[in-house]
Amino acid sequence: MSATPTTPLIDKAQYGLAAFLGLAGGYVLLDAAGLEDGFADQPVQPYTLPYVVGAGLVVLGILLAIATARGDRPEAEEGEDIDLTQGTDVRTVGLLALVLVANIVLIDFLGWAITGALLFAGSAVVLGSRSWLRDIAVGVALSVGSWYGFYVGLGIPIPAGILDGVL
Repeated sequence: MSATPTTPLIDKAQYGLAAFLGLAGGYVLLDAAGLEDGFADQPVQPYTLPYVVGAGLVVLGILLAIATARGDRPEAEEGEDIDLTQGTDVRTVGLLALVLVANIVLIDFLGWAITGALLFAGSAVVLGSRSWLRDIAVGVALSVGSWYGFYVGLGIPIPAGILDGVL
């Protein structure tokens, strides 16, 4: 009885990911080559980080292709603490989408400070939280804090809505 040698399965998805990493890295390197020099006194030029990221992507793509050729295969995920046999909770997904759409519709009128708080509190309630007062308080703190972080800290204007002049 002779044992027939088994040929290892080729994981085409890993080769596809390796090719994608290589192409993405090559594109980043090509795009970085077109960037203009910054000021002469800048120790780090504008093209430095794209070169590092692009080269890293190319190297990772090559290493993944080599590992795949050697037969390395990723282990299947065992899953989290969820039952994978259950379907999607369409009601929860729909309610979350409704909260997001309401935020999009109301942000220009009410502003981020209010709609951000409603977005957080509404999402928390849809996902099962029963402490509405705490959800609203945390939502207000997050939305007002992020509004000041973007508007004052980064100089990125976010709609203030009806609170314009108050914030």
